[in-house]
Amino acid sequence: MSNVAKLAADALTEGGGIFRLSPTWVPRSFLQPGRRLKLHPNDYYALGTHRGGIDERWFGSTTVAANEGAPDDEGLSYCVFGGEKFTLRDAISELGAEIIGDTIWGKYNRWPVYSKFFDNMGPIPHHMHQNAEQAAKVGQEGKPESYYFPPQMNAIGNNFPYTFMGLEPGTTKQDVIDCLDRWNDGDNGILDLSKAYRLKPGTGWLIPPCVLHAPGSLVTYEPQWGSDVFGMYQSMVEGRAVPRSLLTKDFPEDKHDDNEYLVEALDWEANVDPNFKDNNYLEPIAIGDTAADGYVDRWIVYGKVKGEQLFTAKELTVDPGAKVTIKDTGAYSWITVQGEGSIGNLRLQTPAMIRFGEMTEDEVFVTEKTAQAGVTIENTGSEPLVSLRYFGPDACPSAPNIGDYRK
Repeated sequence: MSNVAKLAADALTEGGGIFRLSPTWVPRSFLQPGRRLKLHPNDYYALGTHRGGIDERWFGSTTVAANEGAPDDEGLSYCVFGGEKFTLRDAISELGAEIIGDTIWGKYNRWPVYSKFFDNMGPIPHHMHQNAEQAAKVGQEGKPESYYFPPQMNAIGNNFPYTFMGLEPGTTKQDVIDCLDRWNDGDNGILDLSKAYRLKPGTGWLIPPCVLHAPGSLVTYEPQWGSDVFGMYQSMVEGRAVPRSLLTKDFPEDKHDDNEYLVEALDWEANVDPNFKDNNYLEPIAIGDTAADGYVDRWIVYGKVKGEQLFTAKELTVDPGAKVTIKDTGAYSWITVQGEGSIGNLRLQTPAMIRFGEMTEDEVFVTEKTAQAGVTIENTGSEPLVSLRYFGPDACPSAPNIGDYRK
């Protein structure tokens, strides 16, 4: 047995099938941090201004961040046990189905999803994420994703709490080609072809690949496929130029100057969908009538992408003094966003401020067997204990469909 395998096995034994994870911070050189991730004010540029400000925290990640100049492990989650640490990716590589279950391990041989908080002062450029076929041409994987806006993280909306999504019905491909042709003329005007939706804390969206979107300035919990591919189609944001390399980086090199090819890469029908909100908007759906028992568990991310359930997520709220045992059908990554208490035999504490490199007690990863057997969560504090947890592909067959919140 390798050292990582032994450490991981020992950690699961002591943790009752649960890993303790340390915070994973990721910078973005082309964005301005929104400063709501609870990092110490001095630490948002802890990696240096040349790397950009830290505006993301990744959860349960076995995916490497595709950042220029980044170390090989940027974006990877680390398990901490007995004064040592090892990546969740290595632990799953060694123990496989023991952690993520036979189905996901058998099909993917890895944990193929992750989630993050992203937190920016203003909007992100209008961009898309390639689908699996497109990403495979550059040795990557495609990336559908989803959003949930946690109220606990969004006491302030920052500069632009609206997201442009898709393209207005009636937009033509030539309209978008013309925008790309104007890349070096200043603002290429692509947002003139789109519609902005006001973001509402406590709601979310499901975004398929190849659909344009320009996420606004709410802190966003973002379960997604395990990839960091994208193409930015907007040439300027808030007066800042977007390098064209961020448009082309995940397309074949011989297509970088082919604007028609870059527009053909968009899922046209999904972008100009006249019922875009109906087909992509999410509101929480309570699981049963359990408030009288001191807790509420809600679906916050659900639905299928091209007929496949790729990820789902729930929000659990436990009242002060309450204890509940929750059973789930798959492994999950957990982040605590309010309160204190315990999960299994591990303590939970929501930090008010975190120094870069400091350990916290708010994040864990629960193995499939433990999730299926049931995990006991207790609120030992004086305010609600609130957590978010996301699941891998096909892990939650009982999840709702898009639009079911209306029922």
